[in-house]
Amino acid sequence: MKPLWFEDFAVGARYDAGSRTLSSSDIDAFAAVSGDHNPLHLDEAYASGTPFGGRIAHGVLGLAVATGLLNQLGLTRGTLVALAGIRWDFRAAIRPGDVLHAELVVTEARSTRRADAGLVRLAERLLNQHDVVVQEGELTILVRRREAAGAAPTATITPSQSND
Repeated sequence: MKPLWFEDFAVGARYDAGSRTLSSSDIDAFAAVSGDHNPLHLDEAYASGTPFGGRIAHGVLGLAVATGLLNQLGLTRGTLVALAGIRWDFRAAIRPGDVLHAELVVTEARSTRRADAGLVRLAERLLNQHDVVVQEGELTILVRRREAAGAAPTATITPSQSND
């Protein structure tokens, strides 16, 4: 997908951010990086005795996958300035082997006092292979303005049902 500048974001535009399979190795690596070695995430024997009935991923690992899928979409490659805010809800457990899929909707695009960038709010849903929403929320991102970067204008992007 071609990267979007702040001016290209249209409220209501929908994007399919693709999917990825979460492995036990991903959970182990996240535990190593984060330092969160809770046996609920790492020890199948322990986790099988919990209400979850087995190992689950760290909640924030799901959020990391959601932001990673957004990045892989390429929507803001080269135009993203910063992640400005997150509101995130954890709805269901993510398990090793789950195929996670992300859907995005632009809910707001507003100017700021910055001449070089504006804020874009994205509603994002992370679903598993059973179409169960496991996590969802809003990401607010600061995106560069085309004029401030001296970039040539591009065709207007209109809302769509996918990123085809």
